[in-house]
Amino acid sequence: MLLAQRPIPIPSPTSFPFSPLSTVLPSTVPENAPEHCPGVESSDAGKADACEGCPNQAVCAEGPKGPDPDIPLIRERIKSVKRKVLVLSGKGGVGKSTFTAGLSWALAADEECQTGIMDVDICGPSIPLLMGLSNSTIHTSSSGWSPAYALDNLAVMSIGFLLPSSSDAVIWRGPKKNGLIKQFLKDVEWGDLDYLIVDTPPGTSDEHLSIVQYLKEAGIDGAILVTTPQEVALQDVRKEIDFCRKVGIPILGLVENMSGFVCPKCNGESEIFAPTTGGAEAMGEELGIEVLGKVPLDPRIGMTGDRGVSFLEEYPDSPATTAYLDIVQRVRELLGDA
Repeated sequence: MLLAQRPIPIPSPTSFPFSPLSTVLPSTVPENAPEHCPGVESSDAGKADACEGCPNQAVCAEGPKGPDPDIPLIRERIKSVKRKVLVLSGKGGVGKSTFTAGLSWALAADEECQTGIMDVDICGPSIPLLMGLSNSTIHTSSSGWSPAYALDNLAVMSIGFLLPSSSDAVIWRGPKKNGLIKQFLKDVEWGDLDYLIVDTPPGTSDEHLSIVQYLKEAGIDGAILVTTPQEVALQDVRKEIDFCRKVGIPILGLVENMSGFVCPKCNGESEIFAPTTGGAEAMGEELGIEVLGKVPLDPRIGMTGDRGVSFLEEYPDSPATTAYLDIVQRVRELLGDA
């Protein structure tokens, strides 16, 4: 039960109170990684050739060495979270956050399934809008931050709740981004969750490395990689696959989003993004990764996202809804929960 709830003071994007010493960069690096940050635990931190030009070089060189003392606190805070799943995409604009929202709505459709979304897309938080929580604020108590709730069994945390308006830009370097992600894990009162879905930004940068570092003891159960059928998106997903394999994140599978267009009147399908190289299916066969499903492009997905309501509930007969439900079922099977 929350005590003495009150709104959290809204931070300025240039003055968020994080200590740079504990949030500079991940403490471990994958084996055989070319020219990579040595990590803050290393005696070479701030001194290696790879550190030249890094804005954190001086902090790393002077900062304390050794394991991050907050890692055990994070493990303790989220020990009641059963499954941690990352949603990744190499390229922006493939509908990753929209897929995260749809996946979470589908999981939470089971009233017995406690679901959470952690939005770590610090510079482009879209989850509050997609979940109908644009006007929500975060409260704090003696036990930590309380997330916002889209449903009684669907908790959401995003930097979008901390900004004065949705048009405010977050202009942060890595240390502040990493510090906020750490707070989302260490200070948020997630409670008992069956699934924590982590929505990440495109690429393989600060936010991704922070998640790997901070959850290294609690464990990441797997990643879902979202792509569209055309080769320009598949190229970037290959980089995301390489990232997952280097840092040891299990890949649950691929989702081909916007896989054809569905007419909302006749349910007829046509190609919008032509899979010139075979799409996700061909890449999955090449790299030995399962395609969890293909979500067709239904214009009503965007409409319900703008309204912050569940597409699956509004349009249960759409082929896209069927695709979402099939993907959820397969993810549960892969995690041993079906």
